[in-house]
Amino acid sequence: MPMGFLPIHGIILLVVCSLSLLPPSASSDSRLLPNRPLTVGSTLISDDGTFSLGFFSPSNSTRNNNYYVGIWYNQIPKDNIVWVANRATPITDPSSATLTLTNTSNLVVYGTDGQLIWTANISAPGNTTSAEATLENTGNFILRTSEGFILWQSFNHPTDTLLLGMDFRVTHNTHALQRLISWNSPQDPSPGSFSYGADPNEFLQRFIWNGSRAYRRSPVWNNYLIVGSYMEIINSNIYLTIHRIDDEIYISYGVAGGSSSSTVNIKMDYSGKVKILMWESNMLEWDVLEAEPNHECSTYGYCGPFGYCDNSEPIVACKCLDGFEPISNTDRSDGSSSKGCRRKEALRCDRENSFLTLASMKIPDKFVYVKNKSFDECTAECASNCSCAAYAYANMSTTAINGDETRCLLWMGDLIDTEKLVGQGENLYIRVNSLSEKRSHILKITLPVLLSFLILICMCLLWICNCRDKQRNKQIWKEMISRGLSTSDELVDEKFPFISFRKIVLATNNFSSSNMLGHGGFGYVYKGTLQCGKRIAVKRLSKGSGQGVLEFRNEVILIAKLQHRNLVKLLGFCIHGDEKLLIYEYLPNKSLDAFLFNSNKRPLLHWSIRFNIIMGIARGLLYLHQDSRLKIIHRDLKPSNILLDAEMNPMISDFGMARIFYGNQQQGNTNRVMGTYGYMPPEYALEGMFSVKSDVYSFGVLVLEIVSGSKISSMLMTEDYPNIIAYAWSLWKDGNTKDFVDPSIVESCSLDETSQCIHIGLLCVQDNPNSRPLMSSVVSILENGDTSLPPPKQPIYFAERNNGPYEAAEAPVDSANTMSITELEGR
Repeated sequence: MPMGFLPIHGIILLVVCSLSLLPPSASSDSRLLPNRPLTVGSTLISDDGTFSLGFFSPSNSTRNNNYYVGIWYNQIPKDNIVWVANRATPITDPSSATLTLTNTSNLVVYGTDGQLIWTANISAPGNTTSAEATLENTGNFILRTSEGFILWQSFNHPTDTLLLGMDFRVTHNTHALQRLISWNSPQDPSPGSFSYGADPNEFLQRFIWNGSRAYRRSPVWNNYLIVGSYMEIINSNIYLTIHRIDDEIYISYGVAGGSSSSTVNIKMDYSGKVKILMWESNMLEWDVLEAEPNHECSTYGYCGPFGYCDNSEPIVACKCLDGFEPISNTDRSDGSSSKGCRRKEALRCDRENSFLTLASMKIPDKFVYVKNKSFDECTAECASNCSCAAYAYANMSTTAINGDETRCLLWMGDLIDTEKLVGQGENLYIRVNSLSEKRSHILKITLPVLLSFLILICMCLLWICNCRDKQRNKQIWKEMISRGLSTSDELVDEKFPFISFRKIVLATNNFSSSNMLGHGGFGYVYKGTLQCGKRIAVKRLSKGSGQGVLEFRNEVILIAKLQHRNLVKLLGFCIHGDEKLLIYEYLPNKSLDAFLFNSNKRPLLHWSIRFNIIMGIARGLLYLHQDSRLKIIHRDLKPSNILLDAEMNPMISDFGMARIFYGNQQQGNTNRVMGTYGYMPPEYALEGMFSVKSDVYSFGVLVLEIVSGSKISSMLMTEDYPNIIAYAWSLWKDGNTKDFVDPSIVESCSLDETSQCIHIGLLCVQDNPNSRPLMSSVVSILENGDTSLPPPKQPIYFAERNNGPYEAAEAPVDSANTMSITELEGR
């Protein structure tokens, strides 16, 4: 389950306000001893040099500065303060200010003339002059006795920042509840208006407060991933755990797969966001963990009782839960519910009630947590109490810290702060009235009659529509056949799914720009939702795309005939005047190039995901070349034509250039060479010859791009290597394949697997088609990990490119914005 209040996505903010720190003393160490106070201009530095403690001024001005005692990162030049002692009481005159460890083992900050500015309020019995305070490598400032007993530590008193290794208390059985409290502004560390912490009444959810008012609430935790403690993955690097220490429950975080050089912390920002700060490779990045609402609708309780914020629609708005209506007459007239909702019909507790299921919900606040209940017992618990308005249930599925793997939540009053989410959330079960006996009796008589009548009407309408669609399909196919196709072609079939232009216009909101998923030389792609609720992607070919009726027909027939888990699924097509549209299943993650060639998204492609993508593409090509009823040559395999579903599984798409081989046909040729430079094999680019080995070549280029994270013609290559094929060959020949692997995954991937994939890629891009392996061999090698591969030959085609014989610009390529066009020829 995603941790954040919003669907977890990468939001990067380069922070621009800098903090002016006084320079540390060269003689400083990590310890503060009695009778050796710390003064302005001197610092404590952790043993590994990561953190410093001392006096600082956050203002850029050199006049009228306020000074504070704080802890900061040394290697980060901005937004580096992680703890402040006297944040509510600044020092106005730093000339005599000190941080002192007293003889009674108390930490004290003195200002001008010995004025007490801040104290840790420690009072140790007896003479403890041997105690000392140490700045640890974790950023924790710890006061210990000579016996090692901890008297005080800064980790127990967080300000606005949660550091790695810090336990953040989310219950308050024996101690006060902890919160992260924002700075007042980038130059003012005094306590700001925003704070972050757990629900004071229940640790299952977290809040951002604006003052004393709830500002934003997290979804309620409903599942956890490891035994022994609860864990939630926030993004590709950070995860939160929840665990018990004595009688209290704490949150902490860890870094999954991160390098030891990276610096990560979680901060309550003055703007109302809880953010992750990550510093690595001289780059400071912010990523939102818990964000302020991006629209009023999703602020806490904005939609009122029994209203919910619908995030699943393009226009986010308040709506009423099923069975409820707006309280306000104004809201009822315009369909909104910003003032809350009420039941359309009062609950009748003297009769049996039922429950409506609302899916993908951020469940409401103000729940009662009933433990040790199964789902049926939770349902019965709510059903037996007429005051129970709704319930929700989750099985934690792992050992829970309270010894209870169940989570039964009941609502006894208004349902507040509910949202409809996209791609996450859980079921909410709302209590409604069942039909009365009188209505049931009437329905027993009238319902069968009405249903029979409606079924008869529907059958007539379906028969009429079916006849019209059949005639429409016949007319369309006759038109397409008459433009150069043989009527004896076995692929011509009048049962292909035709979808009316009117339905597509309604589904895409008249091709609204807000529904646009992408565009290229072919035209535009829009997302849409049919009246049945099915989500679709609509490819709308532009008049200038060059893809004519033959290519359009080619793609419709081929995709409709081919069925494989790694081929995109065609749902229908439409021809309306000059409009030509293809309707596909909706794939939320778009295309491979959107991740692979995006510096922000590329780290999300872990090696396991990349290897799965390589395997899926290989299986899809094997199906096209060998296992399907028809032998298909795709001819335009490239990252933009590999779509990714919600689980990042690859789907081969765009069959406009595909060719069919019949019988024992092994290769074909064409006078029109079309495709995308870099993915075309030399025999096709120069001579127009193509075969299954043409797709093998394109697959090899794809493999090298996926492993390296670079485009075929990446400008990052040196002058000695015009593209990644030449670069990969040079590194493989010298046994340095590790240097070819994408730096964002090299430390966490299997080098044996990446080396084998580079080897396979080089075998696939050999100049001689006969030297390239078949896809059946490639799939076998990837599945079984075969290491006895023949050595690849040097890719002469690319090695001699600088000498002039194979200049891509001279190839007769018909392309618009890298989108391919073909001309179907007689077979």
